[in-house]
Amino acid sequence: MDNLIIIGKITGAHGVRGEVKVFPLTDDPRRFLKLKECFFCGPNFEKPEASVCSSARLDRGNVLVKFEGVPDRDKAELLRGRFIAVDRKDAVKLKKGSYFITDLKGLKVIDDEKGEVGTVIDCFETGSQFTLEIKRDKKKNLMIPFVKAYCYEVSIEEGFIKCKMPEGLYELYD
Repeated sequence: MDNLIIIGKITGAHGVRGEVKVFPLTDDPRRFLKLKECFFCGPNFEKPEASVCSSARLDRGNVLVKFEGVPDRDKAELLRGRFIAVDRKDAVKLKKGSYFITDLKGLKVIDDEKGEVGTVIDCFETGSQFTLEIKRDKKKNLMIPFVKAYCYEVSIEEGFIKCKMPEGLYELYD
């Protein structure tokens, strides 16, 4: 489902009226406050199921969301572990130089000195920056800080990230 973007993971039920706790997988948890049409799905967009958000509120790092057709705690609990996705046309607009993680996955990583080093399989936040996890053939996965100083060119259309890895980083993973 190339047109879907995951924005959160349902971690459990909240209360008895069908609300769910959502761990936001987006830079701005406030985007849930305007959420309407969405999908429940698996981590790889399996079995997408359309839904409508009727309300949302922020609560200590989580978001509490109420969906139409989920009237009680029992129905809400059935959603535990599911992901919330939106259609790409309903996604927040990104600033120049920002990317959706789902668009980075699968890109080839090309180092100035080593050439092609592998393929992006994940991108996650590590404190003040994001880190790319790179799958390599028959070697340990490589972790590269996803900052302009190292990853200086990203082309989603052409399918690559050009980088200049920090000295010694590549050798740490060999």
